[in-house]
Amino acid sequence: MASGQRGSPQDLNTCLPRILLLLALLVTSAEGSAFSLKECLVLPSAEGSTVSCHGATEFPSPLPADTVHLSVEFSNLTQLPASALRACPRLRELHLSSNRLQALSLGLLASVPRLRVLDLTHNELRGLPPGLFRSSAALRTLVLRDNRLQAASARWLWGLRALGHLDLAGNRLRTLPPRLLTGLRALSTLDLGHNLLETLPSDLLWGPRRLQRLHLEGNRLRRLGDGLLAPQPFLRVLFLSDNRLAEVAAGAFRGLRQLDMLDLSNNSLSSTPPGLWASLGRPARDMQDGFDVSHNPWVCDKDLRDLCRWVHANRHKMFSPNDTRCAGPEALRGRLLLDVAELGSL
Repeated sequence: MASGQRGSPQDLNTCLPRILLLLALLVTSAEGSAFSLKECLVLPSAEGSTVSCHGATEFPSPLPADTVHLSVEFSNLTQLPASALRACPRLRELHLSSNRLQALSLGLLASVPRLRVLDLTHNELRGLPPGLFRSSAALRTLVLRDNRLQAASARWLWGLRALGHLDLAGNRLRTLPPRLLTGLRALSTLDLGHNLLETLPSDLLWGPRRLQRLHLEGNRLRRLGDGLLAPQPFLRVLFLSDNRLAEVAAGAFRGLRQLDMLDLSNNSLSSTPPGLWASLGRPARDMQDGFDVSHNPWVCDKDLRDLCRWVHANRHKMFSPNDTRCAGPEALRGRLLLDVAELGSL
């Protein structure tokens, strides 16, 4: 159309869809601005809205009805209204890390049965209401890391039939109840690291059918018994570092023929019983991710022959060989365990 020439009705009809689209975008932007005043950002998509809030002084409201991803993090929330999530029944992920939440309402999750991820990292929770997850059959990831939990209850976990990842690390857990994981058949990762655990119930791992990763590092465990790991023959990764382990039973690793990573570093082990290593690594198979037995007070005498043979056979997968040394006897103090193993001098 030439400059200065008026458009015809046909031209207006052609442009009308574009004008309507621009108006729709302006409305969306205006809605987003309203949320940004509450320090939230709303990003619409074909699947539903993502709402992200940082530094919020209160829980955002009203939420878009199509919200599928909600983050209210690094804020000062101390509590949530029981009705906080009723407006967004399609919610799939809820991230509430780095707040000051001290308790959760029993009915908080009742209106979001599609929820798959719940992250409550770094809050002040001391417990959970039994029955909180009775409508959470779709939940796959539950993160309760870095809270103030001093005790755990199997009743907290009722209803979590699809849960694959449970993180309870960085709390103040001293003991665990029997059959804690009984209903968690789909569990593949369990993180209990950096608590205050001195012992573990022998039936701790009853329930999951194919646990893959187990984190027990940073506790106060003194002994690893025969039966703890037996229910989980498919375990691939086991972290036991930074405990006080002075004894590992001869059958502790029996049946773990798929273990690819073992960390026993920073413990109080001076010896291990014959047969302990038979299920692991070479000659049966190769550990894919390696092992670490460094920073233990190994006494390099005849009682350590079994470990020395195993270390020599699997030396290509050994972490921290320069920090894996003999603490005794006096003649071998400070010698590398790998050197002693290769010389076969025991």
